[in-house]
Amino acid sequence: MKPLLMTAMALSLLAPAASAETLVVSSWGGSFRDLIDEAIATKFTEETGVEVEFITGGTIDRLNQANLSRGAPESDVTFTTSHIGWLYRNQGLFEELDMSKIPNAENLVEQARISPSHIGAWAYVYTIGYLPDLVPEGISFDSWNDLWSPELEGMLAAPDFDPSHIIAVAAKLEGVDIENWMDASDKLLALKPNFNAFYTNDANSQQLLSTGETPVQIVLSMNAYHMQSEGLDVQLAIPEEGAVLGIDTMGINAGTEKQDLAYQFINAALDPEVQAKIAEIKKGSPVVSNAELPPELAELPGIFTTPEQWENQTLIIPDELRAEKTAEWRQWFSENMIADN
Repeated sequence: MKPLLMTAMALSLLAPAASAETLVVSSWGGSFRDLIDEAIATKFTEETGVEVEFITGGTIDRLNQANLSRGAPESDVTFTTSHIGWLYRNQGLFEELDMSKIPNAENLVEQARISPSHIGAWAYVYTIGYLPDLVPEGISFDSWNDLWSPELEGMLAAPDFDPSHIIAVAAKLEGVDIENWMDASDKLLALKPNFNAFYTNDANSQQLLSTGETPVQIVLSMNAYHMQSEGLDVQLAIPEEGAVLGIDTMGINAGTEKQDLAYQFINAALDPEVQAKIAEIKKGSPVVSNAELPPELAELPGIFTTPEQWENQTLIIPDELRAEKTAEWRQWFSENMIADN
């Protein structure tokens, strides 16, 4: 009888831990999952006592899974790119946000107010990254037009998974609205001789640069700064037309039973100290205007801390249009720029 009583007592002691409340966050894996955990989840747990669990996967894979679990979401908060967030919203997978429940959003920069259902968590740019010792003399990358220099033949790489950056650039250089991007197709095709490779992910981008195979890239700024920390002398340029802005965003899953906690999590993410920590870890831009960064961080290319920088140093692709056109752009790019390259 005594062992049975001891077992019962042990189970009763374990019960509170087993039933402890958790918030489930859907995000990318790897360093971005670690970033959210270290910078945001830590703050949220300190404030609420609630632990955070993660569901990780690719951007489109998680969107597909969210559709499969519609009505009974597997997660409470989702991180995704700004344009894919529009697909979540348009497909009824995000709640409309009550901004009065996110006090820290009072300082959210205008560019991070993406939709009524998702807002920015941090920002970055895709811009020109290059190895100074391997770039021909006279190439300065003051303008995106410098990518078209004949001296760069066979030196360039860009992501194969998202051609929106160079399509937006070509449209800007040709003076056409991105909705009429086909009017810039000749400009895009003229760049084809300069391409050597198209990278599939950040690791592939790093490999192509570190070997010198593609000493010039259209590169994710966060990835370039990671390569710098590993000792590679990759430099970033912000052309006069602006770097292509990217914002990763947060939304609350429609149907979550933990809506109040989800709001608290998003509010924690926009805390100015949390935003400063995100910038320190990933070398991205805070999306609130009251985050204070040390000068050596604030001065890095592609990190924006003033309204003038957000306005003048960014090239912005309308997110809803980008969500609509992504498949079309990828198909055209694959058939006309990547094929036979």
